[in-house]
Amino acid sequence: MKKINYGILSTASIVPRFVAGVNASQHGFVKGIASRSIEKAKLLAKELAIPNVYGSYEAICQDSEIEIIYVATYNKAHYSAAMLALKNGKHVLLEKPFCLTVKEAKELFAYAKEHNLFIMEAQKAVFLPATLKVKELIETGIIGKIRYVNASSSHLGVERIKWFDSLESGGGALFGSGTYPLEYLQFVLGNQFSSWTGTCLGKPNQSDSQCTLSLKLGEDTLATIFITTLVDAPSALTIYGEKGSITIPNYWKATELTVTINGEESEIFKFPMLSEFAYEVDHVNNCLEKGFIQSPWMSESVTVSTITIIETMYQEWIGNGLLTIK
Repeated sequence: MKKINYGILSTASIVPRFVAGVNASQHGFVKGIASRSIEKAKLLAKELAIPNVYGSYEAICQDSEIEIIYVATYNKAHYSAAMLALKNGKHVLLEKPFCLTVKEAKELFAYAKEHNLFIMEAQKAVFLPATLKVKELIETGIIGKIRYVNASSSHLGVERIKWFDSLESGGGALFGSGTYPLEYLQFVLGNQFSSWTGTCLGKPNQSDSQCTLSLKLGEDTLATIFITTLVDAPSALTIYGEKGSITIPNYWKATELTVTINGEESEIFKFPMLSEFAYEVDHVNNCLEKGFIQSPWMSESVTVSTITIIETMYQEWIGNGLLTIK
């Protein structure tokens, strides 16, 4: 399999970790990076040994040697940046959250489909070895029929993200981290959410700093999701079946999991890794090699289902006066 040339839009803080993932992958290569500030792009390119630098998003999207664009802009710009790449004939790996609205997401998938281009939400959690093991264990029936899931995550230090408090920009706890548990559960349980509700905390004219969701998957499973940027709470996801449970610490970047049967017998599985992004990149490269226009794992249905939940929750919170937009 030949090397797949990646171009990166943005010099965001996630970029060095993504580049490390491409470098650790089997067939990826970062060919170039673009920023609205060419000086920022030059500095990061030198640090990460990226050969080509561009002073505009348009320029990198027009480079014929770039095959796929990784979009890591701030959340509100995801749609416009991804559409720019698609309209220049590039495949797209779009950082989560895919878009801020269902309408935007459907337009991107429709355009990609019409022009035979690959597009996928960058959801690294789905592709981790630990995640695949969780899915395998559930399918063997070792913990029995799944009845309840509890997911909790703490994300401190959001003050470093200058637009985090702006709901209009796509800031907030749910926009920032809600895709992790929502898409993780759809993948490992093979089911979509049938109902949901929730609440949040947020200051006037700011996004949510903490939120909880209560959801139902299919007809038989309940789930609760807690996301905070305020307190140092444990970050883990536990899946409860009628015979036992599976607990995954830091599930969006997991390196281990624990299986407990009948509340007594436990087994720990460990998965050392160089980069949590490498598995996602390998999956994308494999999809491109096979000519896929969508991932069979992170498909349009999974992404749109997730955005539907997030968008309706924000609409409800705004309507109830819990959040406002400047």
